[in-house]
Order: sequence, then C-alpha cells, then structure tokens
Amino acid sequence: MRIYVCVKQVPDTSGKVAVNENGTLNRASMATIINPDDMNATEAALKIKDATGCQVTVVTMGPPPAKAMLQELIAMGADDGVLISGREFGGSDTFATSQIIAGALHNLGIGEDDIVFCGRQAIDGDTAQVGPQIAEKLNLPQVTYAGDIEKDGNTLKIKRLLEDGYMTVEVKTPCLITCVKELNTPRYLTVKGILECYDKPITVLDYEALKDEPLIDKTTIGLKGSPTNIFKSFTPPQKGSVEMIPGTAQEAASALAEKLAKKHII
Repeated sequence: MRIYVCVKQVPDTSGKVAVNENGTLNRASMATIINPDDMNATEAALKIKDATGCQVTVVTMGPPPAKAMLQELIAMGADDGVLISGREFGGSDTFATSQIIAGALHNLGIGEDDIVFCGRQAIDGDTAQVGPQIAEKLNLPQVTYAGDIEKDGNTLKIKRLLEDGYMTVEVKTPCLITCVKELNTPRYLTVKGILECYDKPITVLDYEALKDEPLIDKTTIGLKGSPTNIFKSFTPPQKGSVEMIPGTAQEAASALAEKLAKKHII
C-alpha cells in the first residue's frame, strides 16, 4: 500500500504580493511556505503509515527549488518525493495543473490499496479545485473536506465537515481525499529525519518523462493550455485598525463605552 500526498509550495501571502505583467504571481520574488492544508494531508498520511507501515510519497509540481520542500516533508516522515518540473508546465491554472499531476500519478501507478491525499485548497488561489479534478481525471472516488479519517482494511470512514454540520461517508480504496485543518495537528520534523532526508530518493518528472501519458497534451497544459485567465492579482487593502485600551477591566470598559457613545453606536 502506498499513499501519495499532493503538496504545493505557495507564496507567503502574509507579506506583499508581487505580480507579473501577465497577471500571474511573481513567485521568484516572494518567500515561500508549504501550503498549510497540505501539511494536514501529510500528517493524515503519516498517521496511517504509523498504524500500517505503508509507504508515503509526497508529490509536487513546481520549479527545481521545490525539492527543498519535499525534503522537509521527508524529514517529517515521508519515505520519498516526486518533483514534477518543466518549462512546459509553467503558468498552468487548476485545470492544467490537475491534468499534469493526474498524468504523473498515472505514470507512477496507483494500486488497488493506494490513497491520494490533498489539502482542501491552496492559500494562493483558494479554489479547492485541483484535488477533485485529479480524482475525476483518474476516475477515482473522492471525499472532500475530511475532518476525521478511520481506516479499516480497504475501507475509509470519513467525517466530512460542512458549513451546517457534518456527514459520515465510507469509501473504498483506491480513492482521493482532501483534508481540512481541523483534521489534525501536523507533527514537527525530527533530528533523525533531518539528517536522513537528503539521502531519501526524489524522482524528477519533466515533460519528456510524461509526454506519452494520455492526459499530457501541450494544448491543455501550461499557460497557453489554461482556460482560466487572471485579470488582476493584488494584496487586499487593510479593512481597519486596532486600538488597544489600557487599564483595568473596569477602566477599559468605561473608556470603551465612552468611545462607542461618541460614535453614536450606543
């Protein structure tokens, strides 16, 4: 049994967002982090590994420096990594990205007992589309918004978190699951993992390695093959400021009431 975890290196959006002339993010000029929801997906895979001894492979699509992210996740407990990288893949939207990743997973071979984990969504796009699109293109059953996962043989019992409650779903492997942050708390890297991560294998799949895959077509990958056009990317304006009121609780409450009265709120 093998679990594939799809992860993404995303810009740290807590700072200023840099944008290219064509409207895409200038990722080279921005600090990057591992997409937070993907960390929860990795932890879900590692918990199953702890219980079953299965293999965990982390998969990402990105430029060569994304290899460092894979090494970090290997230090966290994953067994190996796959980097999908090539100029032909640059500028892909969610449709093209899912096309490429699905082609790579097909190339790697998904067995009857295998699982694909993804984060719910990436913080640089917030579309929550890539995971479900990968499942559709690989013809895998999918369960989204997983807030709890129990594995029994080749069956997964999943608690889906919804806006107004939750839904319990059972699905058999192979399948694809998208994970939310409420699912778990990602573990820390270990010293042993850090020392050994550089010796673990990372496979690089470029366009030449994947061009014979049925899903990989130059007309449907990359910027030119992406049906989504970005009109504008920008940092949202700050909505307001915060004023701290000093003093004891009674003094702060009195001062707050006075301020609210002056603004005719009370």
